[in-house]
This record gives sequence, structure tokens and C-alpha cells, in this order.
Amino acid sequence: MLTLASKLKRDDGVRGPRASNPASDSTRRVSVRDKLLVKGERNLHLNFVFCTCKVNFPDPNKLHYFQLTVIPDEGYYQGGKFQFEIEVPDAYNMVPPKVKCLTRIWHPNITETGEICLSLLREHSIDGTGWAPTRTLKDVVWGLNSLFTDLLNFDDPLNIEAAEHHLRDKEDFRNKVEDYIKRYAR
Repeated sequence: MLTLASKLKRDDGVRGPRASNPASDSTRRVSVRDKLLVKGERNLHLNFVFCTCKVNFPDPNKLHYFQLTVIPDEGYYQGGKFQFEIEVPDAYNMVPPKVKCLTRIWHPNITETGEICLSLLREHSIDGTGWAPTRTLKDVVWGLNSLFTDLLNFDDPLNIEAAEHHLRDKEDFRNKVEDYIKRYAR
């Protein structure tokens, strides 16, 4: 982070505040994205120190790619460690980040292949709960964390089989979740 932040600051100083930039729109967009990410990265570390979430930037010069570990401390998924990969596109903050669950999980809102149903990750939403430029990466992290507690939704599932399993037999559903945790989420 410090390297990227220093580079952005140095680049701003070299160009001056109003100097013309011959770079393409996509390059300027990346620059805006990176500036937002430098600010957001600081907030992520400050906000999630004592939480059930851990943020990891494998390459501090690539703030547009990071990993999140969610370790629920209550509910069906308590005791599991669930890894997510978050990639922030060039057009951020106008479009949401791309998120994938890397841990195999039995969950009504996450498929076994890692697709996630979380309204704020939708680019377009008729009910107003989708992505908006005012949302931040902190909102994404809180949303992913909440998929294991308050946002666990059996009524609007992505993994229909998991939701129907819960409806048929809650105890067997719990057993399957615990089996997946033992096999894939330790």
C-alpha cells in the first residue's frame, strides 16, 4: 500500500494539479480507482481488526486485488474459515467489485463453485439495493460477513438445492454444513 500510495502522490506532484494528461480514459479511470483504493485500504484495516473478517493484500502494489477471510463466530457456519477473492475493476466505483468464494460451502446464497448472491454486488437493481457509487469496499466486506448471519437468506437462494435442503430437514442441513466445514473450511 505504501508503495502505491507514494507513487500516486509522486505522479500527482509531477503532473501538477491541472496539467493535461495524455493518458487514455481507462488509464485515468485506473488512477481514480487506485486513489479510492488507497483510502479504502486504510479503512478496511482499521474497521476489521476485531471482527470476524481478515483482509489480506497479497501484493501491496495491487490494491485492486485482495483476499478476505470470514470466520463466523455464531450460527450454522461457526468455526469455519471462508476465503473470498475480491477484484476491483478499472471502472470502480461506478461498478461493483467481482467477488468469488474460494472455499467450498453448503450455503443458500453461495454456490459450491463460488458464485455469490448479495444484492450490493449487483450492478443493476430495481429495488435500489444494488451497487451505487456511494458504496465502498467496507460495505462489501460487511455484506460478505453478514451472509453468515443476518443476510443468510433461504427465501431468495442462489443455491436452490441448499435452501430446499434446509426447508426439508434443518438438522440434516446443519450436518451437511458441518461436514463441509470439516472438509473444506479449516
